[in-house]
Amino acid sequence: MKTIELKKELKFLYLPSAKKIEIVKVPKLQFIMIDGTIEKGKEPGNSPSFAEATQALYSVAYPLKFMFKKRKTNPIDYPVMPLEGLWGLQDASQDVARKDNWSYTLMLLQPDIVTQDIYSEMLEQVRKKKGDSPALSKLRLAHFEEGICVQVMHIGPYATEPATIERMRVFALENGYRDNVGPNGLHHEIYIGDPRKTAPEKLKTVLRHPLRKV
Repeated sequence: MKTIELKKELKFLYLPSAKKIEIVKVPKLQFIMIDGTIEKGKEPGNSPSFAEATQALYSVAYPLKFMFKKRKTNPIDYPVMPLEGLWGLQDASQDVARKDNWSYTLMLLQPDIVTQDIYSEMLEQVRKKKGDSPALSKLRLAHFEEGICVQVMHIGPYATEPATIERMRVFALENGYRDNVGPNGLHHEIYIGDPRKTAPEKLKTVLRHPLRKV
């Protein structure tokens, strides 16, 4: 059986150093994606729509993986990759700390063998088996290219990310770049640790920000 070693091939993107901030060029990659917003009075940990969006992603990603792995001719195995989130603000004039002002795009990386036709067929199968839902109807298969970015592995609770992000911004400036998060870029998190099973101080989250040349 052939195996597509996504984690090994893209180790520099999905398992970067926690000690060393890096500037990397992120190629065009393919994802199952879904957009959403955090409801008023909620935050990601207790947002019903965020939970539904996450569930919808995995409800298609895992059947896709096993379809390729179990087919009789030319079976192929590949890992289901970590959940990723691109984060922005619904209202840029509001305080960034207001979690119910956040918008997001959740993503799961897919190998190129997952074509639009194969994805659409699997999505239809999931709908027939589980029933349609607003979240399933929002899913899409699309490419995303970040280009030049600054990144590091953040270890610790999400609340301590601002200090790490400041270090990333300083490093970028020292290397001739400006952080492009804001109107022209989104804060990118890749969730290597599961907050439901991991102590906050041990959580691992890849932080990645797009850059522009000074």
